[in-house]
Amino acid sequence: MVVVQDITFFSLCAHHLLPFYGKAHLAYIPQGQIVGLSKLARTVDHFASGLTVQEELTKDIMDFIVEQLEPKGAAVVLKGHHLCMAMRGIERPGHMTTTSAMHGVFLDPDRGARNEFFDIISGNNK
Repeated sequence: MVVVQDITFFSLCAHHLLPFYGKAHLAYIPQGQIVGLSKLARTVDHFASGLTVQEELTKDIMDFIVEQLEPKGAAVVLKGHHLCMAMRGIERPGHMTTTSAMHGVFLDPDRGARNEFFDIISGNNK
């Protein structure tokens, strides 16, 4: 399993035209082809550069990894802070919104990849 975590991202909410930002955590299990680690961070930057919502951003990153690498499995988790929640509407700063997308072996709870990934990104792998 290849995991790159804490990739900082900045984007603009397509609903409110206000920024949201946070950390992306990506994993894939190669099935032959591997990629340079910086390419995963560049993938996050590419999809975060336009107007989007966090749910679509998560899915777009996942779909790209699956299309390009054809891995045994892939996982993407985004944790974001949304200024639309902090500045307008409910006006609650400090919240965290988490979205995830899983593919392949990460969907099978009996294979352990999903748990291993979540242990790694939560710091429980020590």
